[in-house]
Amino acid sequence: MKQRIQWKVSMLLLVSLFLILAGCGGGTDGGSSNAGTGGGEEATALEAIKERGKLIIGVKNDTKLFGLKNTATGEIEGFDVDVAKAIAKQIFGDESKVEFKEVTSKTRIPLLQNGEIDMIVATMTITEERKQQVDFSEVYFEAGQSLLVRTDSPITGIDSLDASTKVLAVKGSTSTKNIREKAPDATVLEFENYQDAFNGLKANKGDALTTDNAILLGMQQQDPSFHLVGGNFTDEPYGIAVKKGNEALLQAVNDTLTELHSSGEYDTLYEQWFGTKPE
Repeated sequence: MKQRIQWKVSMLLLVSLFLILAGCGGGTDGGSSNAGTGGGEEATALEAIKERGKLIIGVKNDTKLFGLKNTATGEIEGFDVDVAKAIAKQIFGDESKVEFKEVTSKTRIPLLQNGEIDMIVATMTITEERKQQVDFSEVYFEAGQSLLVRTDSPITGIDSLDASTKVLAVKGSTSTKNIREKAPDATVLEFENYQDAFNGLKANKGDALTTDNAILLGMQQQDPSFHLVGGNFTDEPYGIAVKKGNEALLQAVNDTLTELHSSGEYDTLYEQWFGTKPE
């Protein structure tokens, strides 16, 4: 009996030792198991991007001046695209180390969250609600919401919108929410992207199109029979978004913005695309 008890005690000690060693072993690759609790995950994310050899950035394909596909070359061109290239240069020393993936106001956050893109550079307004879903860079562009109408339209601004007015906007944008608050009597028709909304305006499906003034300016340049009216009725600071917790990647973005401003390249890009220097 005594021997049997001693054998059981020995087995219990062996099992306890095994569990302790297993626990220690789990800690040896705790960089992955504890990734969500600190800097491990964000450092790993940036390293994974470097190992991949390129950034994958979500940009608009239908927004003149910011991100628009050139039908002749098939390339995406615009202010956002050039800023994105500068980030790639900051990380890799080569602005060509970037792949652009089309996003819309509706799809950009889901694509970021599921890992299809590394960041969003796509006329994205910084809001408190969005801060709960993503981490934003410093403001890289100051915009404001306005209205685009036909040059012969009686609409002169936000105060002209009433129950008889149809306003076109884009799904998932802050503009849609803002116009419903600022002009609650107007009918708001939502489209999937800016080009569809602009085509709708040209087809007389609505009386005005609303989004940020810089985007509307690009539409006005495409077709001078439309113009902006009434000035800006909101502030729309644009930020570059990364997954929450990706601090190292976010720091690389902010370092890029700092360098663009200090070198004067930001002013050069701004003037190139918008025809004036930033205020």
